[in-house]
Amino acid sequence: MNNPEINIPDVPNIAGGIRARSATFTARQRSNSSYSTDGTPNLGIVPGFRRHSISIPMLVISDSDHYDLGTSSGLKYGKFVDWDKMPAASSESCTEPLPSDLKVVKSMARAGCWSKNHTLRAKAYNHIIRSIRCRAVTPDGAVYRDISGKLFGQKKVSTHPFPQFMEGSQIPMYCLNKGGLNAVKKVLVCVENQFPDITYCPVLPAIVSLLLHYSEDEAECFQNACRLIACNDPDMHYIDQTFLAYQSSCMTFGDLAKKYCHGAHKLIGTTDHNLFSVYSDWMMWLFGGLPFEYATRVFDVYLLEGVKVLYRVALALLKQYRVSVTSRESEIADLRQGIQSFVASIAHHLTVDKFLEKAFSIRQFSGKEISLLHIANRKALAQKGITLTQRRQSMHMAIDLQSFSSGIVTAQEMRIIWSWIPERFALFHPTLLFTTSKHGYSLQTLYSRVEGYEPTVLLFKTLDEEVSGAFLSSDWSERNKNSGKDSFFGTGECFVFTLRPEMERYEWMTAHPAESVSEEEFPKARLRSRSFTPSVSRPDTGSSLSTAGTSQDSRFLTVPHAEPRPAHFRSVPHLPTKTASMFMAGSREGIIIGGGGGQALYIDGDLHRGSTQHCDTFNNPPLCKESFQIQLIEVWGIHNSVQNTVC
Repeated sequence: MNNPEINIPDVPNIAGGIRARSATFTARQRSNSSYSTDGTPNLGIVPGFRRHSISIPMLVISDSDHYDLGTSSGLKYGKFVDWDKMPAASSESCTEPLPSDLKVVKSMARAGCWSKNHTLRAKAYNHIIRSIRCRAVTPDGAVYRDISGKLFGQKKVSTHPFPQFMEGSQIPMYCLNKGGLNAVKKVLVCVENQFPDITYCPVLPAIVSLLLHYSEDEAECFQNACRLIACNDPDMHYIDQTFLAYQSSCMTFGDLAKKYCHGAHKLIGTTDHNLFSVYSDWMMWLFGGLPFEYATRVFDVYLLEGVKVLYRVALALLKQYRVSVTSRESEIADLRQGIQSFVASIAHHLTVDKFLEKAFSIRQFSGKEISLLHIANRKALAQKGITLTQRRQSMHMAIDLQSFSSGIVTAQEMRIIWSWIPERFALFHPTLLFTTSKHGYSLQTLYSRVEGYEPTVLLFKTLDEEVSGAFLSSDWSERNKNSGKDSFFGTGECFVFTLRPEMERYEWMTAHPAESVSEEEFPKARLRSRSFTPSVSRPDTGSSLSTAGTSQDSRFLTVPHAEPRPAHFRSVPHLPTKTASMFMAGSREGIIIGGGGGQALYIDGDLHRGSTQHCDTFNNPPLCKESFQIQLIEVWGIHNSVQNTVC
């Protein structure tokens, strides 16, 4: 006998939806559900509907799902919890008041003081969220009761389009019972009703699900979720609510991974053609990926410290994943899936306390740095035409394997270089500005063709077929400033690299926190004087390049732009100023990249000869044979900083 078909009532024509199998929906399908027994998130895949040619993924809300509220259903904050799936914790009521000082509460959260008492954690969540600065008019529990009555009424079964902002996401059940899953659906529908400006927020289902475990009722869960969404504290951010903001956060995480997880970033760059596809999952590692016990401990601190703590935790996950695959890199078939599997099984590698200890031990990690990277990345995305509502697309395949042409590097090697440069620049295609094969061996010609463009990538090949280069963050015209006095300039985003015979990147050493350096097996920098030390193999040119009066602060970021450059963004104001910061310098006699105890790269004015040494700025070994002859030089810019193709 065929199962009865549920008809679709009239619903608002709201676009959007997730991977729903939108087919005819039966009552039997609605009753099926599966649960995890180990606390690992169980994603509630909600069936969709099909009526003739209509294919709008739907949420099914049925009061028949309100059953069996568990052995502790009488607990004030436990009606939506399946207690058989909850990690060991006290379900007893708690009357102990929480401290009014949020600094004390923050210390308690990091220490996990309420992780073993369900009621205490619920009270802590309400206490913390009530203190969040919000918009003047933020929907509360009374609003929820009003709109839920209008949307759902007394119907046994009601259906609603998936909220538009859930595109591509699922609902983690964690330790919710069926009634809890039903409540999450209702809260999400009501959130969309009250916040139509939220266009992309795949993490919100997980946030609502976590909140519901510690909510007295649906209205309280809705109210707390709304306060996180409506936070207007300039020093606190919780939830990205547009596609543009979400993508900016993913790019920012990529920038931070390059700085704090060098080994993991290198592994991803050499095993996955699209780094961004890996980094775009970073929030889903935390919201939906982590086991419940770990997710709630992260959530405890997240409510007090905002999104900054999420970056910390995700970086710690990436570091630990790199450690876990150290001896079996060649066996990695699907790195993206491998990281997701590692996140789900993190309990087999680290206890939750040790895991959080790792996250909070990352040094020189500032909210200001995150904020400024996010601003720069957002501007770069806007320049590329990414909008608030634009859907996920392949934005990071900037190197076309079919059309790319270089006399020095292959398309795949250029992709590796592009994976090293800051995310806001990696959005754009490389454009050839200068090549000795076409423009001749003249330094003045090189200057004339690259001035006005930033950043640039310098590549060179020696007569011994060795290939190296440098990413240079500043316009070469900076060399003419400072009243004509030659000096070093550039920013801390500069780096040098080798491609053949070995592939390695060497960044500004001050940008690597001490712990990150040791964990990623970087050699420690030998700090020396900032005074200029000429290369022993460099011809005596008589040039007097100095470090005095540098025209650019090394702690600034730039945003790619073809117009006059916008103000730079200070990224790491706390870094010590005595460390060598000699990035790039140029005169008629030659160019120098990196200084302090030697130059990472020196190329003479005829573009025929060069030398390379260890330098304090990048703490690099010689990039190739210490004294070399040049076969070919190329300088590349990024497409959006070039108004017209110049080569």
